Amino acid sequence: MIQTHLDGIAAPEHLGTYPRTAWPVFFRQMGAIARSVHDVRGPRFGPVSGPGYATWSEAVIASLQEIAADLEGVGLDAADVRKVAAVAAHESAVFDEVTEPRLLTGDLWTVNALMDPAAPEPVITGVLDFDRTWFGDPAADWTIRMATAKADERETFWESYGVLDRSPAAVWRARVYEARHLGAIRLERHRLAKADAVRESYGAMADVLAGLT
Repeated sequence: MIQTHLDGIAAPEHLGTYPRTAWPVFFRQMGAIARSVHDVRGPRFGPVSGPGYATWSEAVIASLQEIAADLEGVGLDAADVRKVAAVAAHESAVFDEVTEPRLLTGDLWTVNALMDPAAPEPVITGVLDFDRTWFGDPAADWTIRMATAKADERETFWESYGVLDRSPAAVWRARVYEARHLGAIRLERHRLAKADAVRESYGAMADVLAGLT
């Protein structure tokens, strides 16, 4: 992947140089960036580079199956991820309420944001690492997962992003999205040789599955 060179300092290195009272400014900008990405309409569901799917359910199920195959390929148990895929297949109609593919960043949060080193308050100068972009439900994006993870300064994200769908169907879909994120996190923890964290992922996944069945 080739990317344009961007000026700035990685947010994890620079955001902490500002007082926490200034951090909401950063997350408000993050919300605006995410909204601009999610407003892009796509021609079909699935990875930007393909393959494409006619329905959102097909794309979600395929992504879960791919994560399971990757986990099994490195010797990890992926039975729980495959169980989530089976639940998603059984409830495909809930996913297919999402009819318009939108661009998802795949991996946008603080770690992939650059900041102006000289600005008097936090200023995002660019974002990077878009190799996981796909078209689908914005609620499935990693950015949304992180924005909802804690009740802290990141709550200003919603001031610029807008209101998140809280309907029963959306809440149920969000549980499947969380399972998908946990599967991907498990693979990343394995790559980083964090054995304890890999083990912890199975308990977290079990909690999510309990809310799906």
